[in-house]
Amino acid sequence: MINPRKPNLNFDKIEPASLKHKAYVALQKAIIELDFEPGQLLKKSELCKTFGISRTPLTEAIALLVQDGLVEVVPQAGTYVARFSIDELKEGAFIREALEVAAIKELANSITDQNLVELRRNLRLQKAYIDDKDIQGFYNLDSQFHSIILDATGFKKLSRLSDTAWMNVNRVRRLLLPVPGRVDATFVEHQKIFTALEKKDVNLSERVLREHLGKLMTYVAPLEKDHPEYFLLK
Repeated sequence: MINPRKPNLNFDKIEPASLKHKAYVALQKAIIELDFEPGQLLKKSELCKTFGISRTPLTEAIALLVQDGLVEVVPQAGTYVARFSIDELKEGAFIREALEVAAIKELANSITDQNLVELRRNLRLQKAYIDDKDIQGFYNLDSQFHSIILDATGFKKLSRLSDTAWMNVNRVRRLLLPVPGRVDATFVEHQKIFTALEKKDVNLSERVLREHLGKLMTYVAPLEKDHPEYFLLK
């Protein structure tokens, strides 16, 4: 089981103006970071009290989370954090790979010195967080590394599209990174991606990125066996 902890709902620090969007952003972050477990009941009365809002903006925020596939509303039963679906995870991984492979092929031909500086700096920070055994910090830098690649293409919608497709995959990755050796292996894979981009080698960049992204589902299968309570029944 995920170690129980108090959900990190930093409502007052969220920028969006409307109460609906502030609640949405806070809950989305908490669900993705597994502060709420898959299958956990979301108690609306407690959330309203935590946020200091009425049920209307909370209900509207939950409707957005349902669209994200992060929450499930069961009539006459309650509102629950969505469990993982293997089919949805495969679809999210497929979409993410399609977008990011296209991006790296575009970038390998046109990468700038500044892009390389940003990626190199990110890798240095990744190593520091690994040395400090800060998995959460490494996780954030891992996501940032891929965002740098997507954003460097100059296509402004890529990161948003990728994040949307990757949302549930991001949740399951939180369970994968503590797997012994996975963080170190991920760092090495990132280094290979950087080296390929530094060489401006399109074919190598595509190959090492595919290998990196393709590792995900190989780790999910045993996870489903170890934590069946987090997955939808087949």
